[in-house]
Amino acid sequence: MSDLFSWKRLVQNFPVLIVKLPVTFEIVAVAFSLGFFLALLIATARIKKIPLLDQILTIFISFERGTPLLVQMLVVYYAFPIVLHSLFGIDSRRWEKIIFVDLALILNQGVFLGEIFRGAICSIPKGQREAAIACGLSEFNAFVRIVLPQAVRVALPSTGITLIGLFQETSLVFMIGVIDIIGRASALGATTGHSLESYVIIAVIFVLINFILTAITTKIDKKLTFGSQSVRVGAV
Repeated sequence: MSDLFSWKRLVQNFPVLIVKLPVTFEIVAVAFSLGFFLALLIATARIKKIPLLDQILTIFISFERGTPLLVQMLVVYYAFPIVLHSLFGIDSRRWEKIIFVDLALILNQGVFLGEIFRGAICSIPKGQREAAIACGLSEFNAFVRIVLPQAVRVALPSTGITLIGLFQETSLVFMIGVIDIIGRASALGATTGHSLESYVIIAVIFVLINFILTAITTKIDKKLTFGSQSVRVGAV
C-alpha cells in the first residue's frame, strides 16, 4: 500500500499542483461571466421568437445540449480557425489554446444559462406584467420591477448548480493542451509514475470549492426567499 500511496508525496505534490489552480479559476471566471451575458441575449431572443434567429438558436442549442463538452471543445479548436481563415483571412494558429477553451465554455454556458433564464422568466404569470402595465408602468419597468426579481429567485438554484458543474467541466481542458491543475497532475504522474496523491489533492480541492459555492448560493437563496422575514405584531 505504501508504494501506491505516500503521505510524503502528497505533501510534496500539493505546492506543485496548487500553482495551477488560478488557471482553473480564470477559465471559470471568463466562461461564466461572458456566458452569463450571452445567456441573456439567447433568453431574450428565444422569448421574443425573432424569425430566423429563433430557428438558428434552436439548432445551436440542440447541438450544445446533445453533445459532450469535449466534442464541443474539439469542434471549436479545429473548426473555428478554419472559419476565421476562410471568412476573414485571420490566422489563429498561433493563438493560445486557452482562448479556444474559453470560447467553447462560453458558448456552452450561454446555452445552458440561457435556457435557465428563459424558463425562469416564462414561469412568472403574464398577468403580473400586464397588471403592472395597466397600473402605469412601462413594459421595461414592469419587467425590471415585477418579473425580473421573481425570475432571479427561480433561476438562482439552477444557476448555482451550473457554476459548480463548470468547475468540474474544466477537468477536460487539458485534453487540448491547456495545463491547468488536472493537466499538471497528469504530467506529474507521467513523470514520477505516481498519480494517486495528485488526484487525491485535486478531489479535496474540488470538494471544498463545491462546498463553498453551495453554501454561498444557499445563503443568497434564503435571503431572496419572499415572505421569509417575520412580521412584528403591533409594528407600525
